[in-house]
Amino acid sequence: MFNNEPHIRSAFDHDLEGVQAMVMKMGGLVETAMLDAAQALDTRDEELAQRVRQGDKVIDALEEQIHTECARLIALRSPTATDLRTVLTVMRMAANLERCGDYAKNLAKRGTILAQMSPIEGATGSIRRMTKVVVLMLKDALDAYIARDPELASDVRQRDREVDQMYNALFREFLTHMLEDARNITACMHLHFIAKNIERVGDHATGIAEQVIYLVQGKLPEDDRPKDSGITALSAASVSGS
Repeated sequence: MFNNEPHIRSAFDHDLEGVQAMVMKMGGLVETAMLDAAQALDTRDEELAQRVRQGDKVIDALEEQIHTECARLIALRSPTATDLRTVLTVMRMAANLERCGDYAKNLAKRGTILAQMSPIEGATGSIRRMTKVVVLMLKDALDAYIARDPELASDVRQRDREVDQMYNALFREFLTHMLEDARNITACMHLHFIAKNIERVGDHATGIAEQVIYLVQGKLPEDDRPKDSGITALSAASVSGS
């Protein structure tokens, strides 16, 4: 009797490769959006900020396409337990990346507002440095997925503490500026929300890294996420803004 299993296996792998390519494209767009939004903030480039905001539609469309393709894969290919875990991991990664795209858009929106205000000395350069750290985490998390490398994923997870420390330092810096001069309050509040958005992107990069660990090892890390204990009650309770 003819065995159709190799054909089904080949079809599943081919379809999965297509979906993975879309996830990597989505990741690249998010990385670029984050860096461009931080650059637009630093250089007060409103045109670049507007391009970031418009580009979020492409990221959203990719996530929708990925979810549609994953649903089709599950319906048509009847994946095994291991393959199903891979498909679910891809869907969760896409959801994380979509949220990161939203944070990049929010950063660009607030950057446009800040371009009309007096600058806060040194703030935008610090924001840009923090963004580069987070974008590298995101890139490494995606590389860990492609390589099925749980050690690289664990390293990304550990680096989330560094992002928390950078966020806490910025929070204290903004608070100092606000206390020194009430005229700085509005700009510093916008900058604080931007820093919080970037910190949340670090959380989503960590979430992708944890999904890689789950995919390779069959379970999520049992220990709590590494976090910096210096987060104040006010900053921890702050919302991401829109």
